[in-house]
Formats: sequence, C-alpha cells, structure tokens
Amino acid sequence: MSSMVIGQQLRARISIKNKVFSIYLLALLLLALCPPLYLSVSGSSALFLGIPLPIIYWLAIAVFLGIGLWVMYLAECAFGEIPADEEVS
Repeated sequence: MSSMVIGQQLRARISIKNKVFSIYLLALLLLALCPPLYLSVSGSSALFLGIPLPIIYWLAIAVFLGIGLWVMYLAECAFGEIPADEEVS
C-alpha cells in the first residue's frame, strides 16, 4: 500500500475516534444538565454505601468523565498523536 492510502485510513480512524468521544461527552453533558434525570434522583433519601443517591449521581458522572478522558488518552497514544517527551538539557 502506498503511504497516501495509509494516511487516509489513519485520518478516517482518528475522525471516527473523535466522533465517538464527542457522542460520549454529549451523553455525559445531558446526564449532568438534564433536569428530569437529576430531579428523579434528588428527592430520594436512599443511601448507597452510606452516601445519598444524589451525590452518587454526580460522582458517577465525574468518574465516567475521568474514564472517558483516560480512554481518549490511550487511543491518542495508540494512534501516535501525542509526541514523545523530550529531555531538556
């Protein structure tokens, strides 16, 4: 294969990766900002591991955001988008 074809395939994979990550972030944004979802949980007095359910709701969003950013970092490392560190002398 020529280098031009390989370059186009790499750009297509990166484009798909960016679209998937954008959809993931949009879903988390909707979870954080959509009032009906939070209001259905906010009046609950149920506890999960001793923590009120509304706080678990926000912690879950934060954890999923962190996991998503970590996966995005791993994907960018795999595609070679993150340059290697250089030593400064």
